[in-house]
Amino acid sequence: MADKNTLGEIRKIIEGYLGQKVTLKANKGRKRIVVREGILEDTYPSIFVVKVYGDFDSVRRVSYSYCDILTETVEITVCEDNRQIKVS
Repeated sequence: MADKNTLGEIRKIIEGYLGQKVTLKANKGRKRIVVREGILEDTYPSIFVVKVYGDFDSVRRVSYSYCDILTETVEITVCEDNRQIKVS
């Protein structure tokens, strides 16, 4: 099981990319994978929030926990430098 230090490191890495455009690839189970583009909006102690622009100029916010990155349920790629945020 992951300790708080690992999750804290993930949070610090994500905080460094606040306000930047990211691509989210989320595994929703049963072979459903959702790919979305948005802006990394905010970080909180347990979750981070991404503002996603949808069809017809609609704006949605999706949130994921840092554990989702640790378990590779969610993959984040920063669009500027094409860098993927991962934990090895």
